[in-house]
Amino acid sequence: MKQSNSLVKTAVVALVAAVIGGGVVYGGVNLLDNDSSSNGSVVNTNKSGTTQVSNVKVSTNSQVSNVFKHTKNAVVSVINLQSQTSTDDSGLSEFFGGSSDSSSSSSGSSASGSLEEYSEGSGVIYKKSDGKAYIVTNNHVVSGSQKLEVILSDGTKLTAKKVGTDSVTDLAVLSIDADKVTQVASFGDSDKVKVGEPAIAIGSPLGSEYATSVTQGIVSAKNRTVAVTDETTGQETGEATVIQTDAAINSGNSGGPLLNIQGQIIGINSMKLSSSGSSTTATVEGMGFAIPSNEVVKIIDELVSNGKIVRPALGVSMADLSNISATQQKSILKLPTDVTGGVVLMSVKSSSPAANAGLKKYDVITSLGGKKVTNSADLRTELYNHKVGDKVAVEYYRDSAKKSGTITLSENTSQLSVTE
Repeated sequence: MKQSNSLVKTAVVALVAAVIGGGVVYGGVNLLDNDSSSNGSVVNTNKSGTTQVSNVKVSTNSQVSNVFKHTKNAVVSVINLQSQTSTDDSGLSEFFGGSSDSSSSSSGSSASGSLEEYSEGSGVIYKKSDGKAYIVTNNHVVSGSQKLEVILSDGTKLTAKKVGTDSVTDLAVLSIDADKVTQVASFGDSDKVKVGEPAIAIGSPLGSEYATSVTQGIVSAKNRTVAVTDETTGQETGEATVIQTDAAINSGNSGGPLLNIQGQIIGINSMKLSSSGSSTTATVEGMGFAIPSNEVVKIIDELVSNGKIVRPALGVSMADLSNISATQQKSILKLPTDVTGGVVLMSVKSSSPAANAGLKKYDVITSLGGKKVTNSADLRTELYNHKVGDKVAVEYYRDSAKKSGTITLSENTSQLSVTE
């Protein structure tokens, strides 16, 4: 009898559960149907041709959206105009950004000496003062320009003037009339940037056609060291310490800002790594680099004040020891066999800082300022860490003997690309 009651209870419970379950399903459907007019959910229907768009309002007031809103009008496109003397009968000049103005000849050729768009980049307005607005961008964006134009976010095109440029740090400052400038960006402290924090890039990838594009990523690394190559000679001229990000950086983003989640500039985008297209080269994705804001501020302030960056120089011409044959290293330089890196002085100017410190032709510098020197890039990097007037320790080899001295640095009046 007890067993029979137990079975009856089980059956009742099962029946109740089935009813509750069925009620939940059915009731749930009814609730959705009854409330569809108020919450915008799609109504179930068997009628054809009655698909609707939901009227549910979605909040998109994200931090990234706020950063873009409060910074976009400070980001500009920078147009580099240069003389184009060659003719083009193929019509490809227009495809690659050349002038398509109707005043040009039907063959697509341009008049000798006319200014045409050579390249485009980005920039960011960071200050308004005395009727001028100041823009920071990359030196390579404006290099070789005969005229510069800036396009504001609303499409207004203005003529820009160079305030100062610096090829070593790849930075430049431009000025425009401030009347139409409605927004400026501020700089954050790049020393306080944390790896993994959000990073936002705004600029004109592939040119002004895609102006004010925003991409998001993270700070991938701080204090990343990359080689700096002279655009003209292709030689390494030193090393730069940069912020690495995986925010999409494309050609045309150069000179634009890398921002933190507060909308502050933490870097100026300047370069990226990309594969060469060779089947033996690994594909590269998401490796962009920005000049840290603390370095940017130091350089642009001096550019505004002086129009150039005053750096110390040694007054020498030089060559990497690795480019000297083993025979010459032994017969002419007379170096010990354990010296495998350094900078060979090929000439020393009279009355130069190097000459005043006692250095001579064919001396091999292996240390400057207490830092090991293995090539000319190392030497320049350490040299540019000092100021005019500094006294810097130097170690070098002469005729197999290791020597040391102190160089009092002064400004070099000749081009640094020729002598240091």
